[in-house]
Amino acid sequence: MPRTHATVEAAVRVLELFDADRTEWTLSEVARHLGQPTSTVHEQLQTLSASGLLVRVGRGRYRLGWRLLKLSSALYGSLPWYAPAHDAMERLARGTHLLAFLCVLHGDQVLCVARSVQGRDGPPVAGELDFELPAHATASGKLLLALAGQALPHSAPAFTPHTLTTPTAWDAESRSIRTQNHALSRDEWALGTSGLAVPLRGEGGMVLAALGLSLPTARMTASESLLRALHGAAAEVGWTLGFRGEG
Repeated sequence: MPRTHATVEAAVRVLELFDADRTEWTLSEVARHLGQPTSTVHEQLQTLSASGLLVRVGRGRYRLGWRLLKLSSALYGSLPWYAPAHDAMERLARGTHLLAFLCVLHGDQVLCVARSVQGRDGPPVAGELDFELPAHATASGKLLLALAGQALPHSAPAFTPHTLTTPTAWDAESRSIRTQNHALSRDEWALGTSGLAVPLRGEGGMVLAALGLSLPTARMTASESLLRALHGAAAEVGWTLGFRGEG
């Protein structure tokens, strides 16, 4: 691997350690987690701090730097669908009292780019803090894969006895998703957690993202009303973005 590529990959691995559940890391913690010498990690942390991507705080701990906020603002500003989709996501969370989220497809990866921060109640559900979701075991993942016409990922582990893991089962599932224009998962990533997702479409019917809900499986008895709420929210966003068709 070229040195420049390796350096960038190393920086990405460090930055990905920081999330809402773990906002600070020390040099020794990062080195131990990544399995790298402290001297190597120290150089990486110093470089990231000098660039403003990290900032050093008391007792040798590091946090994400303000420069990332500028980059994220530039990213969201380049996505005209993000603001109306985010607003719809928050309204959906308040109306259903469930965890709502937005996901996108990046290659064969499903990334959760936003989660609701208000309006929900009830017990926790799987994946509340995950950025990358298992594409074959979540409603949003299955939806985005099916609408993109992608095959079942080669590495599709069975998280539970209900996880979809065979190409034959996936072919049938993906056809159903394309017909119904929504996807659901029931105890497929973790027992007790289920999900629903619908596509957000822009002008011309292009699939931009998945709008989803994650909920305790016991609440799937209300799946029909929740799907109506999801489709309604997605339709509002689509209308704003110039989508007038059925998808």
